[in-house]
Amino acid sequence: MALTTTSATGRRSPTAKTSAFTLLEILLVLALMGLISGVLAVGISRAFDNDHPAPDEVFWQACRSAQKLASLSESDTSLSFDSKAKRLVWSNGQQTDSAALDTTHGDVSVQFLQAAKGGSLILIAGRVVETQEVSHVVFYPDGTCMAFRVQFRIGSTAWQAGIDPWTCAPVLEKTETKS
Repeated sequence: MALTTTSATGRRSPTAKTSAFTLLEILLVLALMGLISGVLAVGISRAFDNDHPAPDEVFWQACRSAQKLASLSESDTSLSFDSKAKRLVWSNGQQTDSAALDTTHGDVSVQFLQAAKGGSLILIAGRVVETQEVSHVVFYPDGTCMAFRVQFRIGSTAWQAGIDPWTCAPVLEKTETKS
């Protein structure tokens, strides 16, 4: 039984104050719960993510980073592969950075090949190409790089990509269509 008092106007009002949440407070709590659960879900999915980038993805990221470093520092930047640490390393002589390659699927190696006279002959896309292995490739401050090909090897599987010296992007290979 609630205690009531009678006012001068004759109205009765409860002496015990009742409390409740407003709609705005409820919506605010729900929004905060949603935000926290979203952050937790993303963090947990990243913690359990087993998807490692392929060697060529790491290579292209390293190329973009080397190209950016060359442009910002206005000095030539070299990109090389450290076979012991399994890392791509780029440096302009003052700043050095690197990116590790995933070795969970086997031994990984990266070779830089430059077309040159007196190099060895290899078969690429059905064509004999003269190449010479180089220890590093160079990215220039104007956004260009030396002409080269890169060969990736994971275990016994190998593939190559050509790099356009003007854009430092992959060279698109011609595909022959049968009529």
